[in-house]
Order: sequence, then C-alpha cells, then structure tokens
Amino acid sequence: NTSGKFFSGKVSYELYDRDNRLVLSTEKRLSVGNEHAAKVASRMKVDSPHLWSPDSPYLYQLHVYVKDKAGSIVDGYRRRIGIRSVEFKGKDGFWLNGEPYPYPLIGANRHQDYAVIGNALSNNLHWRDAKKLRDAGLRVIRNAHYPQDPAFMDACDELGLFVIVNTPGWQFWNDEPIFAQRVYSDIRNMVRRDRNHPCVWMWEPILNETWYPAEFAKNVVDVLNEEYPYPYCYAGCDVTARGHEHFPIHFTHPVMGGGGAFNTETLNPDVCYFTREWGDNVDDWYSHNSPSRVNRVWGEVPMLIQAQGYANPDYKYTCYDVLYRTSRQHMGGCLWHSFDHQRGYHPDPFYGGIMDAFRQPKFSYYMFCSQRPAEENKELIADSGPMVYIANEMTPFSPKDVTVYSNCEEVRLTFCKNGKQHIYHKPIDKAGMPSPVITFSDVFDFMYDKQLSRGRKQADSYLLAEGLIAGKVVATHKVMPARRPSKILLWADDEKVSMKANGSDIMTVIAAIADDNGNIKRLNNYEITFEIEGPGQLIADSKTFTNPAPVRWGTAPVLVRSSTVPGEIKVRASVVWQGKHTPVSAELIIPTYQAEHILLADKKELERLNSVSGQKAMSTDFKGQNGNSLKRQQKVSRSKLKEVEKQQSDFE
Repeated sequence: NTSGKFFSGKVSYELYDRDNRLVLSTEKRLSVGNEHAAKVASRMKVDSPHLWSPDSPYLYQLHVYVKDKAGSIVDGYRRRIGIRSVEFKGKDGFWLNGEPYPYPLIGANRHQDYAVIGNALSNNLHWRDAKKLRDAGLRVIRNAHYPQDPAFMDACDELGLFVIVNTPGWQFWNDEPIFAQRVYSDIRNMVRRDRNHPCVWMWEPILNETWYPAEFAKNVVDVLNEEYPYPYCYAGCDVTARGHEHFPIHFTHPVMGGGGAFNTETLNPDVCYFTREWGDNVDDWYSHNSPSRVNRVWGEVPMLIQAQGYANPDYKYTCYDVLYRTSRQHMGGCLWHSFDHQRGYHPDPFYGGIMDAFRQPKFSYYMFCSQRPAEENKELIADSGPMVYIANEMTPFSPKDVTVYSNCEEVRLTFCKNGKQHIYHKPIDKAGMPSPVITFSDVFDFMYDKQLSRGRKQADSYLLAEGLIAGKVVATHKVMPARRPSKILLWADDEKVSMKANGSDIMTVIAAIADDNGNIKRLNNYEITFEIEGPGQLIADSKTFTNPAPVRWGTAPVLVRSSTVPGEIKVRASVVWQGKHTPVSAELIIPTYQAEHILLADKKELERLNSVSGQKAMSTDFKGQNGNSLKRQQKVSRSKLKEVEKQQSDFE
C-alpha cells in the first residue's frame, strides 16, 4: 500500500466463461496499513467445468478487483485460465482430466529465434509460431532452453499446446555457490510467472545437458514444490543425470529407437519416460553433416530424405513411428527442432527444422500434418480435418517415385488427364505412426510432360492426389509443372491475424516467381527488390542479403514492421535487372489497425520510428502502372516469346 494512508476494502473475484457469462464470484475483506503489504486468498468451486485439453483448449476469464469501502475499483487484474488436471502415473503413463491420455504426445523443441531479428519477435509472431505448430498436429512444445515470451505461452493456452517449461541454462556449471543460488532464483521467477497457464505440462528445472551435482537436483525439485505446493506439479530430467531419483519423469530414447545417449532398458514402474529431443542425426559434433539437416533451397530429394528420417527411416533411430510403438509408460517426444535457426556454438545454421527460419514449410512439415486426426475439430482455432499433399514439384529433376502425405483412409493419385490412377489404402489396425508415408512408384515422367507441352496440352499435365474417407473425396492437392516465369506473387504470412500499429508488430511478406497460371517456379536464380510506402518499415537491407533478396526454392521473404500510425502499408516486389521479358512486379497492401493498449515508450524513440516508416517510396514507374498496362506488357512479351518458340519448333 503506497497510497499514504490506511486502506480498508475488499478483493472481488469474478469468473467468466468464453461467452463472457458470469460463472462465479466471491469477495474477501482486505485491510492494509500504509507502506505495508497484505495477502488475500480465496477459493471458488466450479461445478461441471469445461475442461481444458489440447483438443478442446477452453479458457475462462478471471477478473480480480481491489475495491474501496465505497465499492469503487482502485486496482485490478485479469487473466485467462483453463481448468484441467495432469497426472503422471508411472507404468500407466500420462493422465489428463482423470483419464488416460489416448495416444503419444508428439511435439517439437522451440527456440524463440526468427530470421533477421533473432529473439526480437513481436507478440503476433509468437502467436503465428504456435498456430503453425498446432496446424502440424503437434501437441507439446519444449521451450528450449529457457522460459519463452508470455505471448507464446498465451498462444499455447489458446491453441491447445502443452509446454515443457525450462530453466535457462545449457552445458555449463560453476561450483561457486552464487551460481546455484542464481539458478534457484531463476526457477522461482519462472514458476511464479507461468504456473497459472493451463498449457504447462511439466517443468524442467535442471540445466540442459549439464553435469550438475546430485544435491542441486534435489534442491531444484524442492524449490519447485515451494513455489507450486499444489497437485499436478511435475518435473523431468535426463535418466542418467545425477539426482534423477528425485524426478517423476525421466528423459530418454525408447529402447527400440536408439540414436541417443540416454537409452535405458531398465524401466522404473513409478516413473514416466519422455524423449526430450529426437530426430537430429549428425555424423559428428564438429562437422554436423546430417540427413535431417536440410536447407529448404536444396530441393526435393534432400527434403524427402529429411521427412522420411523423421517419419520412419530404414535404420534404427527414434522417429515418429517408433514413438507410436512404445508402451504407455513412454509418453512421446519432442523433435529437435521445429524451425531452422542460428546458433551460438557452431558457425553453421541449424537446418533440421520442419520450417525454415522465416517459417516457410519443408516437405517434413506436411508429413507432420498428415499425422493429425482426419476428423475436423471445431473446438480448435488451428487447422484440423483431412489433408493430402504431393511432395513433388514436377520439375525436370523431380523423382519418378511420387511421395504423398495424407491422413485419409484412401489416396488416389492421377498423372495427367485421362492418365492411370494409382490407389493406396491405409493399413487397418497397423502399429506405428498414424499415417505412414505413401510412395507411388514410377509415376512421374518428364518425357511425357514434354510431349504434352509440345502438343500445346500443358493443362493436361499434372499430378492430382485425392484423399478419400468412406469412399468420398474429402481432400485434394494438385501440382502442375511451372512453365516460363512471368510474374511475381506477393502475399502476407499473417495466419489471419491483422497487423497492429504499435511500432513493434512484424509480419513476413513472401514474394514468389510464378508462371502465367500462378505455379511457383521453384528452380530460378532471380533476385527480388522490395520497396515500401506508408506507415511501415522493411527490416531488410543489402548487408543482410535480404533486400535485394535471392529467390530460394521459388520464394523470397521479407519482414515488415508497423509504425504507431494506423493506415495502409504498400509493399512492392520486383526482380533486379528489369527487362522486357522479366516477371511483372507485384504490389501488396497491408492494413494496420490501432493498437489495443496504450503505448509505454520513449517519446523520442516513437518519433524516430515513425519518421523512418515508408523510408523507401515506390519507384515512379511502378506508381504509374495499372492493371491494363501490366496486361499489355505481358501480352507483348508473350507474343514475342511465342514467335521465338515457333521459329525453334519449325526448325526442329
């Protein structure tokens, strides 16, 4: 109480459901002297609550008010909460809300690292990260190796992602007592901040991959229980770590999986097991060559190898399939790693993500998507339901064998109009991963595509995958060869979340080189220049090779940051070295909206931020272009190239 006088009043608690209906309320009296503090505790019993789970992440709103004697509100607090119970029952595995959880929990590790900006993600970027991971069917995220932004925790509450919350620390121990004391302080602050999130699955209060003393292991469990002296509080550590006997959850690879240092063949019936990191597969820790570390720009075959390695490789290694063959006592595992990222301990970027550092998906991302249930879940904001994806771009170098990822009962693959249909039926009651990778042998034929193209039947050349359930087509994916690049496509990777004019919101905009029909030309060597106009700023320049940006696997991303002024941001993308036949430029308009909260920022900093917004205005020639002029340019270009094509065909 810093009001300068004695305070007497009450604390009011109000619980609202998702539709803002009052569920319960209660009050407690409060008296506190000047320059003193007081604690107030209360309980509310919710009859027949809507329980939180990954597949039904229902959230209530808890309002807490401090009121004076007259009933006027002098302070307040609001947070979203979920009602759920988690229990780890040794050989009986993980139980959620009083029932055994029906299948393994598969997830991924996450560094809150993003291309160009590192850890400086905006709140909306954190939300989009969680959305993309939940879209992929993941249900648990390991915060490697530190507590992550509250915005990410809020997103996990909302989207249905369990979280393993980690203490900051990695491969370092100092015997000086002050070091351990500071770790204990970190744990206390971590638990106090995150303990009311329903997404918290377990705590990892030890230091990652560190040989700490056994006494330290016991102490961190004690600290955790002091800060959270209630049911449903659990912690995990490596099975071989000193002091592991104090932990109810041990991290290890399944015995049938191999590929890790923490395999154990002796299972304690009182302990649950989980794989904190799986999938990474390097030759040695100096060279870091690996079939799992694949830069998206390397193309189809490397990405197919990565996806197969994560799904079910032809060698003994922990993978998706293995994690579905364990007993209930082994609860699942987190892939290393969700996204490509820069690292502090090795000069090479980590390329083992299922998406790149800009969150552009690789083939493995769709393999993960295919493992989610085929039933549509209307309780989720994230994507759900049937899906099918063809992992083949029909380039001159694409494999003849066509790989398809799908969660449907049956998949039909057709190559070209009136072509042969290839049919796959998912095995019934087969152990292992829910949806095995589908390979249709010897399907794609570039020479037949060439024959159709020479015969002016380009529209007849395609791969069409149809996913069927109960005999009905419920999902489709069609791929066509990209022909001559003629235009740029430009879109915002917004996950349907609008941009806020708060001076810090960031959105990824992606430019793609495409043919007349919008098929992305994956194999090209263009560079793209980005320009901006309006209340925004490009986080890009030539020093970081982000503007101009090389086109990689058909696309070039750029980051756009808002100012504090609402309005429309215009982004233009054009190829470097303009010519008569270069792809036509594109423009995208991004609306920005008033920030919901008052900005707490330095006035001079805000003025500087707004002064550099739209710092590079649109070039004059582009401003003058309209739809008709672009069409005329394309028509002239196409006519000239068709003339050249005719001359070559006549000669041939």
